Amino acid sequence: MRAGDLLAGPHPQPAGTRVSLQLELHNEPLPLSAPFRISGYVFDAMPATVATLRDGDHVGRGEAAGVYYNDDRPEGMLATLESMRSRIEAGIDRATANALLPAGGARNALDCALWELDARRGGVPVWKLAGLDRVRPLLTTFTVGADDPQAMAERAAAFAGARALKLKLTGEAELDGARVRAVRRRCPDAWIGVDANQGYDADSLPELLPVLVAENVSLLEQPCRRGHEADLDGIERVLPFAADESILDLAELEARHHRFDVINIKLDKCGGLSEGLRMARRARELGKRVMVGNMAGSSLAMAPAFVLGQFCDVVDLDGPVFLKADRKPGVVYRDGYLDCPAEVWGSP
Repeated sequence: MRAGDLLAGPHPQPAGTRVSLQLELHNEPLPLSAPFRISGYVFDAMPATVATLRDGDHVGRGEAAGVYYNDDRPEGMLATLESMRSRIEAGIDRATANALLPAGGARNALDCALWELDARRGGVPVWKLAGLDRVRPLLTTFTVGADDPQAMAERAAAFAGARALKLKLTGEAELDGARVRAVRRRCPDAWIGVDANQGYDADSLPELLPVLVAENVSLLEQPCRRGHEADLDGIERVLPFAADESILDLAELEARHHRFDVINIKLDKCGGLSEGLRMARRARELGKRVMVGNMAGSSLAMAPAFVLGQFCDVVDLDGPVFLKADRKPGVVYRDGYLDCPAEVWGSP
């Protein structure tokens, strides 16, 4: 059965009497092993909010980093969930959480915790609740932060076993072209996508596109600024354009999908696995390819995204690779693929 067929099915919640819950909240710093540069921003850490729900012997967990360019950060996410403590602890389900909270990191942490809690209550893994018969390892991209072209080429080649790469660009067409060429020379057989992180406009983008085509780049992610999607009108999409910052949730998918070929769904943007699955289904109905990405984070954040990734065409779930230390047990990267052992998250 194809992933697109599975998305057409329901994602049921266990029925039953509402049960009171115990909510635990804390923030974690999650420092990176080295600074990571994208267009207009340098990260030294990817702090996250962790929500834990307890129902007697059953426990559900969710981790969220939020969306930095919307000022959706762990301190605010923690405050949002704390303000809802009494409502959550009185007993809440996924549908109610999605109705009460807007898209963003706070809802993501709560929604993922509820998915794991439901899995443990029901004695079945999350992926089965999501309509899957099984899960498979996923070919994932490994991201190379923006840097000097040769430094990027060396970093790309250092990813042991990587088959797919994503290169961060900065909006400087000549330099970005040199970056792509340098990496392609070092990694001639790799699938390569590039991520401009809003770095281009209608005047500068046409200069970059011929280089991407010549170097067999397979995907251009977020070329324009959020809110300036009209800059893409009249520019031939000579390779697939992917929306990241431009499309956060299901409502924005409906409004802006026509300017993109691929939709990058991130649980921190859309507010959890529940909305992510709805977005994937709708994107396919609209004839779009589907991508799952991440705002960095530990294996606890990658695990729910791994479930969504089962329905996706492109997978970019390499966040733990960049941390000084990941959780144990954690997801496994091997031969360019990501796998999520049952004990990491979402299993009874």
